Amino acid sequence: MQQEKGTLTIMTTSPKVPKAMQDKFEAIVSLTDAFCAQRLNESYRTLIHSALAALSRKRPSPLLRGKENTWAAGVVHAIGSANFLFDSSQTPHCKAPAIYEFFGVAAGTGQSKSKEIRELLNIHFGAWQWQVPERIANNSLVWMVQVNGFIVDIRQMPRSAQEQAYRMGMIPFVPDATD
Repeated sequence: MQQEKGTLTIMTTSPKVPKAMQDKFEAIVSLTDAFCAQRLNESYRTLIHSALAALSRKRPSPLLRGKENTWAAGVVHAIGSANFLFDSSQTPHCKAPAIYEFFGVAAGTGQSKSKEIRELLNIHFGAWQWQVPERIANNSLVWMVQVNGFIVDIRQMPRSAQEQAYRMGMIPFVPDATD
C-alpha cells in the first residue's frame, strides 16, 4: 500500500528482500522495531526497513558479515544522523549513546557501522530518499540542485524547472503541488 502526500509517495508496506536474506533482515528488524516503538516513530521505522532491505539486496549483502545488534545500531544511527535525530530541538530526538546502549554496542562500533551504511546507501542530510517525510519540506538541502553549473534552491526556480527536477528524481515532489 502507498500513501500519497502531494506527489511524494510514502511506502507503508514491507520493502522487497531476497528470500535468502529474509531471516537476517527479520532478525535485525525485530531489534530496530523495538527501538522505534520506544524512542522513535513510524516514519523512522519505515526508513530503517527500507535501508535494511536495500542492504539485503546488495550482492553480496554486507548484512551477512557481523552481528544483528551491530547492524541495528548502525542503521538507526545512520538514518537518525540524516534526520537531525541528535538535535534536542527536534521531535523525536535521542542522543547517539542511547542508541548504542539500547543495542549493546560500543560507541566506536556503532559509529563505524553507521558510517559504512551511510557510504553504502549514500545517506546524508540532503538525500531526500532518506529523510522522514515530515522533515523534507523544511530541509533546505533537499531543494538544492545544480542548474547550469550553479547550486540553486529549486523552490526559487520556475515551475517548469521544478517539474523537470522532479521527473529526473532530483527532488521528492514539486513544491507548489503539496497540500
